[in-house]
Amino acid sequence: MPITSAGILMFRRIGAEPEVLLVHPGGPYWARKDDGAWSIPKGVYERDEDALAAARREFEEETGCVPQGVFEPLGSFRQPSGKRVAVWAVEQDFDLADFRSNSFAMEWPPRSGRSQDFPEADRAAWFPLCEAERKVTKGQQPIIAALRRRFAAD
Repeated sequence: MPITSAGILMFRRIGAEPEVLLVHPGGPYWARKDDGAWSIPKGVYERDEDALAAARREFEEETGCVPQGVFEPLGSFRQPSGKRVAVWAVEQDFDLADFRSNSFAMEWPPRSGRSQDFPEADRAAWFPLCEAERKVTKGQQPIIAALRRRFAAD
């Protein structure tokens, strides 16, 4: 059974092209990575859990923002790992000064026996769609494309 995740792609309309909110994963593995490393706020959920409720919870845990508005399903996207991510879009502005993220513990450095805490997301940023397509992981590029198609249909 593949792992299932749920996420929210928040967007705002400022200028000619909509902008989307992406988060940069925390922890030492991602520290020096930029293009191809960013993500929509998302997380794993259990089969008996409502996917949208899980997406809203994960968004708040990773950003500190409670997503509100009309949630439009963008689809379910298969990731290179085989994981499926159900994604909703919501129009909402979020002040990055209010960004905060939960943390996780991991052994670092490897095989040191020491545990360190790292934020789930170490930063968030707004990106125009064209830049977001370059910033997100390869598996999430179709999510940005789905939002782009939604705007083209308007």
